[in-house]
Amino acid sequence: MIDPDLLLQGYRLGVFPMAMNDDSIEWFSPDPRAVLPLEDFHVPHALRRLVRRKPFEVTIDKAFSAVIQACAARENTWINRDIIDSYTRLHELGHAHSVEAWKENGLVGGLYGVAVGGAFFGESMFHRVTDASKIALVTLVEHLRARKFVLLDTQWLTPHLEQFGGIQISRSHYLRLLRTAVDLPRRFL
Repeated sequence: MIDPDLLLQGYRLGVFPMAMNDDSIEWFSPDPRAVLPLEDFHVPHALRRLVRRKPFEVTIDKAFSAVIQACAARENTWINRDIIDSYTRLHELGHAHSVEAWKENGLVGGLYGVAVGGAFFGESMFHRVTDASKIALVTLVEHLRARKFVLLDTQWLTPHLEQFGGIQISRSHYLRLLRTAVDLPRRFL
């Protein structure tokens, strides 16, 4: 397991861990780095209509363990037992959080990440029902905006994140934003 203080210090410095195929843990700081600008977060029109219909019950920090386990349940994953145990411990300490989407009392999608100051570091998301993880992401962004967070780090840019306004910035630009964000007195809950 990764020591919680080491893990949090890594985030403050702009690095994060991933498990390799041999279960070793390596640390990464991509250049460019992907972020979702909270002020420019884009919800596609069809998804906006779906959000208004409220097809899922969405909760925060109700099933962290189930979310990280679901995120890890893929053929190709960087989430091994050490990562699960490390982030579960961070959750117990109040630093890692999950957003869950439920349908008929079953967990159908969600995401998890780490909050430090005014920064949220998105780690992984999953869905078992179409659009469940997207609605969890919309809920996360609304939650972060309401609490005046300033940085939503997504690590790498994917086509999925691009549709929401995700962008790439240089590592040096990211580190400048990060230094300001992690020192802000913000609370996730």
